[in-house]
Amino acid sequence: MLETALTGTFRRDIVADVANAKDFRAALLRLRDSMRSHTWKAGEHQISLGRIIKTFDSLTRDDGFHVLHDWDGKADTVNEDIIPVDVLHYLIDTRGDDAVDRTALAILLDYYVLHLLALLSLRIWDNGDADANLDRLNQLLCELQGSNGSGQRFVDNAETLILIATSHFELHERGYEKLLERTRTLNGAHRTNIALGHAPSIGSHLRFGFEATYARDTMVMRNDNVADYPWLCFALATLMREYARMQDEGVTGHGRDMLVEAMLNGLTPDARAFVGEPPALLSSCDAERSEFRERFHRYREDLIDAFERHRPSEQAYSPIAFFFNFSHNILKGTVVDALLRSEVWDVSFNDLLSGIPRGEPIAQSKERLAKTLMGYARSNPDTIRGRLMPVIVYDPQAGHQAFAVTMRKIRE
Repeated sequence: MLETALTGTFRRDIVADVANAKDFRAALLRLRDSMRSHTWKAGEHQISLGRIIKTFDSLTRDDGFHVLHDWDGKADTVNEDIIPVDVLHYLIDTRGDDAVDRTALAILLDYYVLHLLALLSLRIWDNGDADANLDRLNQLLCELQGSNGSGQRFVDNAETLILIATSHFELHERGYEKLLERTRTLNGAHRTNIALGHAPSIGSHLRFGFEATYARDTMVMRNDNVADYPWLCFALATLMREYARMQDEGVTGHGRDMLVEAMLNGLTPDARAFVGEPPALLSSCDAERSEFRERFHRYREDLIDAFERHRPSEQAYSPIAFFFNFSHNILKGTVVDALLRSEVWDVSFNDLLSGIPRGEPIAQSKERLAKTLMGYARSNPDTIRGRLMPVIVYDPQAGHQAFAVTMRKIRE
């Protein structure tokens, strides 16, 4: 059903139909009705996803994840509307009196579908071969971001959908361990793609917490992130395994640089937890941690040289200078900015997790987007430890400091 919606002119026809409303507010409200019912009609074609979405959302909630709904920290409850509807309401408040904007309508529709794909990413183990299901989901993602839609880039691969789906605040974190067990059953290529997303995103998330939430107290950070550390351990071990293969086979180039950069980023919040004495919270993944540590010390000098090439600076975008609370907020902020400007971004979430390639126009776009998101975060700060703080920060100086501390720890 989603393939039907994503191929051909179906989405363009939906936008054209909704755009016939008397004004932008009315068009957005019509779009909201379809988002809430999960029923879409364009001409003679209609797709009803409500029953399927309800079933999959219920199964996923039973697993411990609220993929479609965000957490309201002030009310201490899950929001009633799905995330795309929350964003739609914000657009009504800010641009409801504008003329009908087809670009914004198309972006919102694609953002809605992205969340359905994210929901499906946690159901790939339900029936059939999970690897094949993930490959098929990746094809749907390519269609979503292809020529039949808005042109907004969200994420680079279906593996990153798993990250976006699970990066919300969850009051009870029971689902992460079970999901990690399932993830370990995927093939090597899928595990590597998952690691390339999870290592830098968890690194950025923990660096933010270390500075803003935990007052630079590593033990407090560890105790408050018992779900994140095993995932980070899995990601680092997976990246190290692939790096060792490339190193032994003499493979160089872009792919290896991406592994090294992601590994470095994942180590920056707490390198000692993985290269030093094992903390208790990693006891559940002791085999992976031991594997990582053994290989790290085997290739340590080569890795130190490779890490140096990713030292943050003022002259180039660096993901180590990027700090944030939750990955899905980065994606949401990108979409909100695109909606307000009626202009899509050519930068995906994955792009923000890497400084590679350097010196090309995309590098300037990454830094511009990171600073734009920081501007919104500064305008709408959260109260953390009694202080108003932005939850998204791009700071090369802080990134350089995090890099220096990490290099000192791994040289000990």
